[in-house]
Amino acid sequence: MSWINEKGPISDVVLSSRVRLARNLADTPFPTVMDKVSRDSVVHRVRRSVLGQESPIQDYYQFLTIEDLSPDDRQILVEKHLASPDLMEHAEGAAILVNQQEICSIMVNEEDHVRLQCIFPGYQLNAALNYINRIDDAIEGQLPYAFDENLGYLTCCPTNIGTGMRASVMMHLPALAATGQMKLILQTLAKIGIAVRGLYGEGSEAIGDIFQISNQITLGASEEEIITNLDVVAKQIVEKERQTRQALLQKDRIQFEDDIWRAYGIMIHAKIMNLKEFMNLLSKVRLGVEMGIIPNMGIQHINELMIMGQPAHLKKYVARDSNIKNLDIIRAGLAAQKLKHN
Repeated sequence: MSWINEKGPISDVVLSSRVRLARNLADTPFPTVMDKVSRDSVVHRVRRSVLGQESPIQDYYQFLTIEDLSPDDRQILVEKHLASPDLMEHAEGAAILVNQQEICSIMVNEEDHVRLQCIFPGYQLNAALNYINRIDDAIEGQLPYAFDENLGYLTCCPTNIGTGMRASVMMHLPALAATGQMKLILQTLAKIGIAVRGLYGEGSEAIGDIFQISNQITLGASEEEIITNLDVVAKQIVEKERQTRQALLQKDRIQFEDDIWRAYGIMIHAKIMNLKEFMNLLSKVRLGVEMGIIPNMGIQHINELMIMGQPAHLKKYVARDSNIKNLDIIRAGLAAQKLKHN
């Protein structure tokens, strides 16, 4: 899984970069007013545009019908950031295509007919944009997109009209959170059209000091302008986080390192650990890895542990081989195993 298993640029602060495009078909009503027949038709047409013999897309994509997935398999896609919670909650006549590297996913009949997204490790907004534009162009060459010369791409939600693009950067900001600076940053970003959300996007909590920074406005700005504006903001936040980390370290190195090693010690010795505690402790361990305080451990290892510690992943990949049914006990065992034997 690329964004988890590969180390990208600025990985000491940035976990991943994502670009998402919202598209609708010109000859079909929006998903909010479609019947089952129309929804199934859209799924068939999008699937053919990606997997059909005439498709210019060369990557291998796995096609999944949401209704055929178990609740845990649905949640696994959300935990990997390949699908939105909204897609899973409205499963009738919905589908998803995921490429083999799990860099790109194409959601069908979510809020819009087509939602394409690409996730790259670290800070790589332009690379993500170039990749998703190639897939988007290939689909647009086969399906009629709803497009207005004045407004741009037409979407179900007015805030997506225009480019239909949302770019986001997932960042680890423990120093800014610990010093109480995030509240002011959130207020400032809201004034300039930048949204800040939690780990799983809109409506989710920022547990583990992980925040998603994204553009809010798509109308009246080009894709390049949106990326450039977000780039300026993201790099300022990265610099502020780095400076604050160093200030905390210089103020009291012993206390700073003790917080990190204490969290590490709890994670390798605890017998029970709920998700919130797991994420908050892992944030401190991640900080230790990012700053070189905890040696001989890659950030990819922390990313993998973060995903494997989520509820659906635990149930599917860890709990199946255990007689223990309490996920908090299983999570604690997983953390100890992964951190001790790294």
